[in-house]
Amino acid sequence: MHKKKLLIATDNFLPRWDGISRFLSLLIPKLLEDFEISVLAPDFKGEKIEIDGVKVHRIKTSWFNVGDYPVPQFNPREINIHVQNADLVFTQTIGPIGGLAIKAAWNSKKPVVAYVHSIEWELIAKSISPLKMVEYVSYNFTKKIIKSLYNKCSLIITPSIEISQVLASEGIKTLKTVVHLGIDLEIFTPAEDKKKAKEDLKLDPNFRIIGFCGRIGKEKDLITLYKAFVNVEKRTKYVRLLIVGDGIESQKKYFLKNKNVIITGQINNVVPYLQAMDIFVLPSLTETSSLATMEAMACGLPVISTKVGYIRSYIKEKENGLFFPKRNETILALKIKWLLDNEYVSRVLGANARKTMEENYNWEKTVNKIKYILEGF
Repeated sequence: MHKKKLLIATDNFLPRWDGISRFLSLLIPKLLEDFEISVLAPDFKGEKIEIDGVKVHRIKTSWFNVGDYPVPQFNPREINIHVQNADLVFTQTIGPIGGLAIKAAWNSKKPVVAYVHSIEWELIAKSISPLKMVEYVSYNFTKKIIKSLYNKCSLIITPSIEISQVLASEGIKTLKTVVHLGIDLEIFTPAEDKKKAKEDLKLDPNFRIIGFCGRIGKEKDLITLYKAFVNVEKRTKYVRLLIVGDGIESQKKYFLKNKNVIITGQINNVVPYLQAMDIFVLPSLTETSSLATMEAMACGLPVISTKVGYIRSYIKEKENGLFFPKRNETILALKIKWLLDNEYVSRVLGANARKTMEENYNWEKTVNKIKYILEGF
């Protein structure tokens, strides 16, 4: 049986680990059963991680960075060649690669399906500059481009009905369908022994670990988490802040002035680090679903998050997690301290978080729905 040629176009991919990279690293092997797959991705620095049976075509990055992100070069000619060789285009982002792939597919009347991992105009605006005028201009300029590109797609997959409604309210008329993100519950599991999990990473088991997993970018607002941690640290002995990820150098240097802050750098397997944490915090200013938060919940962690994107649907206050207002380090510090002081509450929230993922967010459901959609083209 002839397999359709599927081109996955993305501006985020290995070796740069983030939610999109992890999503694709888990999804692609499953899609190989039904498709001949090639990937169009940036040529990021670092050790290239290959996926058996997949051709990865790299686009060089430019000198320009958005926050911690090296922007790929605009190369419409090369991208068009790969689009022409595909039967179906599946985009993950609307950067120079994803956006040009959509345009090339539209021009050649080839089907193109877009998966929305973020509200791009919010992400870019909050990543570029803290200056309100710069944020305002980039927000509106980016939104205009994104709307035009999404309206050239055959179908848009969103991780929640709320994201579909946001796109529709902005005049994006393309047909939309919802596929919730799921978690591989056999990989992301609670620690059998929290003390051993810490010792395996050479962390002092006497310390309580407040953690974050993801990119160190402006839109993640780790400054607020750091300020809250300093507040907690003054009133509580034996606490550490563990940041699993890499990103903006100036922020990393700022955090590392504190001996109780650990930054791991880029990590391929985040599970051992999640299992070593006692509390997970997501201080983000913008998210869609936040795969990192769902993974933390699958590992049985009590989560404290801003009320952004679809997170407000799967976290229930004081049932399986807690919320705090954006940029409010005072309330975040109070909630961290409350969980540290109430170990029973922390365990109950963590157990309920795991149960939420088990009952509603299984990875196999996500894969099967995406397969079904792509096979329809």
